[in-house]
Amino acid sequence: MISRKNGYHGSTIAGGTLGGMGYMHEQMPSKVEHIVHIDQPYFFGEAQPGDTPEAFGLARAQQLEAKILELGAENVAAFIGEPFQGAGGVIFPPSTYWPEIQRICRKYDILLVADEVIGGFGRTGEWFAHQHFGFEPDLITMAKGLTSGYVPMGAVGIHERVARPIIDNGEFNHGLTYSGHPVAAAVAVANLKLLRDDGIVERVKTGIGPYFQRRLRDALGDHPIVGEIAGAGLVAGVQLASDRGRRERFGAGVDIGTICRDFCFNGNLIMRATGDRMLLSPPLVIREAEVDEIVDKAKRAFDATLQRVG
Repeated sequence: MISRKNGYHGSTIAGGTLGGMGYMHEQMPSKVEHIVHIDQPYFFGEAQPGDTPEAFGLARAQQLEAKILELGAENVAAFIGEPFQGAGGVIFPPSTYWPEIQRICRKYDILLVADEVIGGFGRTGEWFAHQHFGFEPDLITMAKGLTSGYVPMGAVGIHERVARPIIDNGEFNHGLTYSGHPVAAAVAVANLKLLRDDGIVERVKTGIGPYFQRRLRDALGDHPIVGEIAGAGLVAGVQLASDRGRRERFGAGVDIGTICRDFCFNGNLIMRATGDRMLLSPPLVIREAEVDEIVDKAKRAFDATLQRVG
């Protein structure tokens, strides 16, 4: 399996190994074998001076091909990635990234797995985040939005071209005690009907999502300590930076994310800090007045952070 540095795929031994979170690996005395990682498509934080987003996206995607050739295509089962990196900082890859990843997977007959646990069920304004980025996975992992978090449930979506050989080969023996639990399944069905019939996902795509993105960018896009704002629909990652034009980040001696997060908390706003990126992921049913409240509180927290470090 090939995954990415700073990717997140859960906290079990297998999921933690598959993810590329260094701080998690440090606390794991053993890891699952035969999992390797390539670099993430984090343009603001890792591109070289003079790089364009398009060229950087292609270069990072082509690391997958290099790794496949290094290992031998016959030894690689799949590549897995979040369409946008959620826990890693709401990192949206350049537009060239996912089409090239898909091309490489098809070329070498490698399965393409989209981890939609965070991005699925309307977060970007599409039912699944891979639709936002324009690629077609062979398998999809999902949870969270499947039941809107009311009860625990996860699922794997499998393309016909992958499922058919399994079905034709007979019974699949890897069941779990709570597979298809009827209560969780009933909640999932009811939740999905609400998302569809009440137009919640469509509203994120055409109404409240664009409003949220516009308000956030109007308020913080030119802020002195903001390097970039990434996001779509109702998810956003705000990069804290000392110099936007040069893509310069605050030094290691300035815990800028924690400072900003604490000002958010003090102002009654929950805004997660992942390193020097501030994350927002409001409910899909949020109203415009509530978006305004979030953005106004975020602006005050960023202003206070600027005063602290300025």
